[in-house]
Amino acid sequence: MFVVGIGPGSLEDLSPRARAALACSDLVVGYQLYLDLLGEVIAGKQTFSSGMTGEVERTQHAVEQAANGLTVSVVSSGDAGIYGMASLVMELAARSQAKVDIEVVAGISALNAAAARLGAPLTHDFAVISLSDLLTPLETILRRVEAAAAADFVIVIYNPKSRQRTKPFEDAVSILRKHRAGATPVGVVRNATRADESVRITTLSDMDREDIDMLTTIIVGNSTTYVYEGRMITPRGYQL
Repeated sequence: MFVVGIGPGSLEDLSPRARAALACSDLVVGYQLYLDLLGEVIAGKQTFSSGMTGEVERTQHAVEQAANGLTVSVVSSGDAGIYGMASLVMELAARSQAKVDIEVVAGISALNAAAARLGAPLTHDFAVISLSDLLTPLETILRRVEAAAAADFVIVIYNPKSRQRTKPFEDAVSILRKHRAGATPVGVVRNATRADESVRITTLSDMDREDIDMLTTIIVGNSTTYVYEGRMITPRGYQL
């Protein structure tokens, strides 16, 4: 059984190891958008999908089918071990005591893809925080934002906000502004590597004016990050 990180969206960023895992699979399981992104790579394969909140259902199905002898790939966007399906597959396999071998296939994460589009914002210590409070209490999320902001980490923000869920983003921005100058560079990347990709660089003062949704990855610079010719740069510390 494979848990496959398919990268941020473009088939050019799908690794040879991921392609090989998908090629030898009898069944490919995942959120329908991710199956659609794979297109010809899984043409003719048996697939199983469910909605955005159907992770447990489809993972249970995948584990059951793997235990019954099928070669199964569960796909995640980006890297399956970063806010992905790897832990859920392992948790459900352990809970059911399923006798399946699980191999996690690494993928390019949204933070890697977004950083590359922006320049070099992650070349020093950074923290990654999801603002989705579906599985994590909001107070825990905000405590982590506070700690990372105070420690001067570059901060990567996943799942910033949706139409119905705006408070975590609003609260996080308020916390960041307590610890960072308003001119701090902020990168806003939506749908990195996909057909409708957008890449913008703004500032902490203006970041909440941007068009931001669940498909957006945000990178907030630290106290040394600057912008040169449209690129975010976080110095590594070399003496130049």
